[in-house]
Amino acid sequence: MNPIHYITSDVISIEDINQIIYQQKPLGLSDEVKQNINKCRAYLDAKMLDNDTPIYGINTGFGSLYTIKISNENLSKLQENLVKSHACGTGDEVPQEIVKLMLLLKIQSLSYGHSGIQLQTVERLVDFYNNDILPVIYQLGSLGASGDLAPLAHLSLPLLGEGEVYFEGKKVHSSVVLKHFNWKPIILQSKEGLALLNGTQFMSAYGVFSLLKASKLAYFSDLIGAISLEGFDGRIEPFNELIHMVRPHKGQINTAKRIKGFLEDSQIIAHPKKHVQDPYSFRCMPQVHGASKDAIDYAKKTFKTEVNSVTDNPNIFSDSDLIVSGGNFHGQPLALALDFLGIAVAELGSISERRTYQLISGLRDLPPFLVTNPGLNSGFMIPQYTAASIVSQNKQLASPASIDSIVSSNGQEDHVSMGANAATKTLKIVENVARILAIELMNASQALEFRRPLQSSDFIEMFVKSFREEVPLVTEDRILHYDIEKAILFLNSFQIDDLE
Repeated sequence: MNPIHYITSDVISIEDINQIIYQQKPLGLSDEVKQNINKCRAYLDAKMLDNDTPIYGINTGFGSLYTIKISNENLSKLQENLVKSHACGTGDEVPQEIVKLMLLLKIQSLSYGHSGIQLQTVERLVDFYNNDILPVIYQLGSLGASGDLAPLAHLSLPLLGEGEVYFEGKKVHSSVVLKHFNWKPIILQSKEGLALLNGTQFMSAYGVFSLLKASKLAYFSDLIGAISLEGFDGRIEPFNELIHMVRPHKGQINTAKRIKGFLEDSQIIAHPKKHVQDPYSFRCMPQVHGASKDAIDYAKKTFKTEVNSVTDNPNIFSDSDLIVSGGNFHGQPLALALDFLGIAVAELGSISERRTYQLISGLRDLPPFLVTNPGLNSGFMIPQYTAASIVSQNKQLASPASIDSIVSSNGQEDHVSMGANAATKTLKIVENVARILAIELMNASQALEFRRPLQSSDFIEMFVKSFREEVPLVTEDRILHYDIEKAILFLNSFQIDDLE
């Protein structure tokens, strides 16, 4: 049994979330959190007794229907109707790993005691998380502004015994799972539907998921770039720390240090060179990879703030006797960060493809397309085409979503972030770059063989040896699709202890 992660008011980092997911820790609510939730709910219940004052979303309609007052006897029905009517998602299903993240982040956001949620509602979300009951959610439908309304409605439907979930490998109606555990549907109280649907957990979950993958890709960009440098018989001087200390961007310094470390004690890098300079895709790895790392760090800070925030509306401040309607559900900070992250990761793919192109060009004593007997064999000619096509698609996907907005809700919601679209396309970019780097690794490891009998560093030789167990050396033409897929799987499954 893995140790329980207790939800508290302590700050949770992106790395903490990674450990919770990776170690499959079940969730629990701390006594502090239970007290915060109960205190806020008791305050709201007392506030609503014989209260005729309109309070947005609690005893009024939603969006442009905010002017319509709802009677106290209909407050529960109002919240139930909200969840059902807003479940309008469509398109592909959200990956189950991201759905589980959405549950975690929704629980975290509701734990601070400013949302008016019932304790039993949060505990049911915890039950869903711990038992891998994953609501079926769709990728399309959120404007990223009134919160991720449609996706979070689908996340919330199973609380009511509605909608579908994945459980024990099957897609079933949620009522089947409730019956399995002998659970009764939650009867939502005032404000609860809004607390569940307002929020940025769709954008946030995609962002956290993409960030964890992006950090790994940044590491692989350095490592695979170093192998390509060896295969291309490149120079070590561009990684001298003196260069980078006089232009001290953090990512640049760290990239140069890491690549130099990968090449320590390499016979190939120490071998005398005929050329005095390398192309930018090799020479400028610290500057290009480093800039992407700095962008990843910016996105990481933004998402760390977001996952430790209250993002529904209105917010309840029981100690100040205030219920305040604002806009913490607006996804603009995330939309900008996701677009920046997508651009940054796309650039890692762009420079990777350029190194691949250099390796197959018949330069520096390498055979054309990295294969003996070229002509009869096409070798690595076409994997570069594949990488180039993916790079081009990434350029299209990297066009910012956050500069767009469409008016909704009869003009009440007149500026939206489009952060949900930024979220889904950024993940596609991240997945694409893993493919591009896998193709570069195939080329780089192949080029390395033409430097024998010289050896690279112990670490690089060990890494390439592990790779060769999955993808053998190419001596004559074969179907390289299978090699590409194995190379992608190799990178995705490779564990890295330190991504800093």
